[in-house]
Amino acid sequence: MLVDHHCHLDFPGLVENLEDVVARAKGAGVGVMVTISTHVAKIDTLLAIAARDRDLYCSVGTHPHNADQEMHVTTADLVQIANTHDKIVAIGEAGLDYFYQKSTRENQAEGFRRHIAAARITGLPLEIHTRDADDDCLSILEDEHAKGAFPAILHCYTGGMKLAMRAVELGLYVSFTGVISFKKSEALRDIARAVPLDRLLVETDAPYLAPEPFRGKTNEPALVVHTAAAIAKARGIPAADFAHATSENFFRLFAKVRRPALQTKAAE
Repeated sequence: MLVDHHCHLDFPGLVENLEDVVARAKGAGVGVMVTISTHVAKIDTLLAIAARDRDLYCSVGTHPHNADQEMHVTTADLVQIANTHDKIVAIGEAGLDYFYQKSTRENQAEGFRRHIAAARITGLPLEIHTRDADDDCLSILEDEHAKGAFPAILHCYTGGMKLAMRAVELGLYVSFTGVISFKKSEALRDIARAVPLDRLLVETDAPYLAPEPFRGKTNEPALVVHTAAAIAKARGIPAADFAHATSENFFRLFAKVRRPALQTKAAE
């Protein structure tokens, strides 16, 4: 069994055919999917999606692209919403994006810190988005960690070795998408080999970043199988062993998630 802890089932390309998307994922052995929030204002939409299947869940948070739009959302707001709904199992995604910079760096940083505080208070893992911002991301992580530990994942990791390994030292997990299967991603595969197996996760970030041999097409949770296979190959371990390890990592980190029906039936 595999888990897709980071997808966007409310986005065009997936939401129109949600039942088929979920069915294909389960047919591929993907037992749990977490659809990730990019606007707190849209949490009702995500909750409605999560309610459609036992093994669908969601997060609550503001993507750094949208930080300027949701500076009114406080840590207390995030905590209250997360604690009110059983299907909300994570905080975020939040963080820093200096590639597009659709929101000011100051607001991204403040939003990031608010989300970290919410993760610390709730115990729910924070889905961290960081792009072209390794140094500032690490600075915030170290500063906030000094205030108290918090559970978190560097999602869709494309940064450098330094940030990844220091994040692991701080207790974080590192997650990879289909980018790791691309021919020019050898440096990223080096990082995936260096991260301890008990700190690795896989995801799709669907509908984006489909792995080889589907690159350029609409991504969906079923294709996380190919991302997992690429990392298992890079690490020189059987795909089944890697799937088991990353799924156990997920359930250890996402403690609010029930074991899926697919896995429960297999164990009977």
